[in-house]
Amino acid sequence: ADFSAANKLYAQGKFADAAAAYEKILQTGVQSPVLLFNYGNAEFKSGHLGKAIAAYQRAEQLSPRDPELRANLAFVRNQVQGVTLRESRWQNWMGALTLNEGAMLTAILFWLTCGLLIARQARPALVPKLKTATWTLAVLTIFSGTVLGLQAANHFSSASAVVTADNATARSGPFDDAQSAFTARDGAELSVLSRREDWVQVADGAGKTGWLPAKQVEVLPGA
Repeated sequence: ADFSAANKLYAQGKFADAAAAYEKILQTGVQSPVLLFNYGNAEFKSGHLGKAIAAYQRAEQLSPRDPELRANLAFVRNQVQGVTLRESRWQNWMGALTLNEGAMLTAILFWLTCGLLIARQARPALVPKLKTATWTLAVLTIFSGTVLGLQAANHFSSASAVVTADNATARSGPFDDAQSAFTARDGAELSVLSRREDWVQVADGAGKTGWLPAKQVEVLPGA
């Protein structure tokens, strides 16, 4: 009912109210690609690029191959001014599967390989016929497991921050009186280096580093 009410507000052009309604649902712990996608759309229509990008990215982690979602994310990213990080082709390729999908694929390949090895032991006459298939599956299993490991390491050990304020001033230290290091615009994506209380240390696409108040960014796990 709450989701339908939020959709109705969006259809009526009350984008700020719709965004608030979607956000209220998200605060209950509910997560779904459709909910996050609609929330991102409402935030974009309300003029909040950073909140829209963060919502799309969270949705993308749940549904990485949704073409409409990826198109909207790319479109909003193109509206962001100033320096911002961009995903490499390798990161984009690794993100084609969720962690659960990658783990399931690796497990299937592993057990298929084990099945062929067992068949070779049980029926020695099949060894010549199964040799190529066994080696192929073994190589695919190793490759899939390696990609899964890299994807998991990126997800759990690295993070990005999306600026959600109109103009965020990164400072040389985690306090208000520190010297200004650089300014990031709404929607800029930055890599997270460290965190301290209510501050986040970030680096922009040009290699500059600084500290931003945590309330001005939304921190997301790696892809």
